[in-house]
Amino acid sequence: MTINKKKYYFKTSNAIIGLIIVELLFWITTFSIYQYLTLNVTEFRFEHPNILWMLLIIVLLNILWVRNKIWKKKAISNFAEINTLSKIFNGFSNNRSSMKFFTFRIAIGLLIIAAANPQYGENERTVVSKGIDIMVALDISKSMMAEDLVPDYNRLDIAKLAIGKLMNELRGDHVGIVVFAGEAYKQLPLTPDYQVAKLFLKSVGSDMISSQGTDIGNAIELCMSSFSEDRKTNKAIVIISDGEDHEEMAIEAAEDASENGVVICTVGMGSEKGVPIPIIRNGRKVGIKKDQDELTVLTKLNEENLIQIAEAGNGTYTKTKGLNLDLRKILDRINKIEKTSLKKDRYSTYDDQFQWFLIPGILLLLLDFVIFEKRGKIDDQLVLFK
Repeated sequence: MTINKKKYYFKTSNAIIGLIIVELLFWITTFSIYQYLTLNVTEFRFEHPNILWMLLIIVLLNILWVRNKIWKKKAISNFAEINTLSKIFNGFSNNRSSMKFFTFRIAIGLLIIAAANPQYGENERTVVSKGIDIMVALDISKSMMAEDLVPDYNRLDIAKLAIGKLMNELRGDHVGIVVFAGEAYKQLPLTPDYQVAKLFLKSVGSDMISSQGTDIGNAIELCMSSFSEDRKTNKAIVIISDGEDHEEMAIEAAEDASENGVVICTVGMGSEKGVPIPIIRNGRKVGIKKDQDELTVLTKLNEENLIQIAEAGNGTYTKTKGLNLDLRKILDRINKIEKTSLKKDRYSTYDDQFQWFLIPGILLLLLDFVIFEKRGKIDDQLVLFK
């Protein structure tokens, strides 16, 4: 007995063709509007334009959907003869399946556009930052390697921590760094970026200057020359040192700075009792410093000198006590200096429009969940297994 197995084809309804046309028109219209807005309307933009590349997912979904349809047709047409298939699929709604996938694709597209956050309506805001120019003069002479404050911390280590803490408390000020020993060098010009300043600070070491000694006066003069004459801002210098000035020009330099409107504050590092100066090579302590008579050289905090420098500079003096970096006196004096406008920044703000795509996208997803494929009339009667 020969069974006539003709291939069974689903009829493509006008509704499915209509959905395909509607979807094509939707995306063509969307792309045309996008092109027009981006090229002609400066007030329009996407906050996250790269997310729009995810729209290619819809193309992939369409390809997978078509391949699935073709596979189903081939599998079903080979399942049984045409008369049997007609009875099985009598009343089956292919339109609803297509409608579900249509709403799902549109919903995904709208949600992707919402995630890219279209924005419209440019509003300019001007933010004026106020502050002063502050140059920090850091003593890196060999005496700053003495460990007389905290075990395993030398004076220079604690001085760098103090500068970091000072920067954490500043708001809107520009900061620069000068390092000095027998000579002075500009480590960092004035900058509003405290993170960059902290990076430069980490690289500071006592081996940066070969000329030893402590010339605070030279450091003050270099700080003064680091201030820009074109910037009509108030200025301050913060000197961090053990105060052992070997040149004795610091008070005169501080007085000159004060006459030019620059405030000088000082921070004392070290103890008032003499301690040896370690000799460091390749990061390791190899001995202690001695004079020509082979006597141990002692270093101690010259607090009186630092107080006189601060008074001459119309500033204030404070002393660190180990890791208790109390810089309130310095900060209070700096905050009393009148802040001037340093920078005017203009910011453009936009109004978010994502909600116009998010809400329809969610509604279409909900609609997709409530659309069910209609079961064939024979489904309730057909029993494949007993």
